[in-house]
Amino acid sequence: MSAFVAGFSIGLSLILAIGAQNAFVIKQGLLRRHVFWVCLVCALSDAILISAGVAGFSIVVTAHPQVEVVARYAGALFLIVYGIGSLKSAFNNKHTLDPMGSAPASLRKTLLVCLAFTWLNPHVYLDTLVLLGSVSTQYGENKHWFAVGAAMASVVFFFSLGYGARLLTPYFKKAHTWKVLEGIVGLVMLVLAWELLR
Repeated sequence: MSAFVAGFSIGLSLILAIGAQNAFVIKQGLLRRHVFWVCLVCALSDAILISAGVAGFSIVVTAHPQVEVVARYAGALFLIVYGIGSLKSAFNNKHTLDPMGSAPASLRKTLLVCLAFTWLNPHVYLDTLVLLGSVSTQYGENKHWFAVGAAMASVVFFFSLGYGARLLTPYFKKAHTWKVLEGIVGLVMLVLAWELLR
């Protein structure tokens, strides 16, 4: 149980910070579109990466640092494109500001964007493959329970974030609030892209 609790605690602490992926989950929760699938994809992606890290994939990443470089630039490019799109959306007068009334994106498109936020983020590899993979070694034969705990933290976090966001829906019936959210999301994406390129 101590390995499970440690995995859960460390895993939760690593994903609490609001980043590109979390901002996307919040937005989908507000829109009430494909929330279950978005949360599931985020949680499953984390579980795959955590399992790989605990199984020893961190050794591969350390041996081939070019993986981190490619992920960093691809992630930065994606964040810039998405960030500019959010800023344009915030200032576009024709933008539908009612989160329940705008045209829904297809499930396929939504999940592709979700996968990009997850797999093009170089920090996720550092957190899951390297950091969690390294910490798990101190639990020896119980390291699989550490992995289960960390993966469970992702499940709890993403589903709470996605379905909890709808509690804010009354505030987002005002056009101004929705514009502010789009602007903040866009700025967060661009700042994160800058940090990656720096």
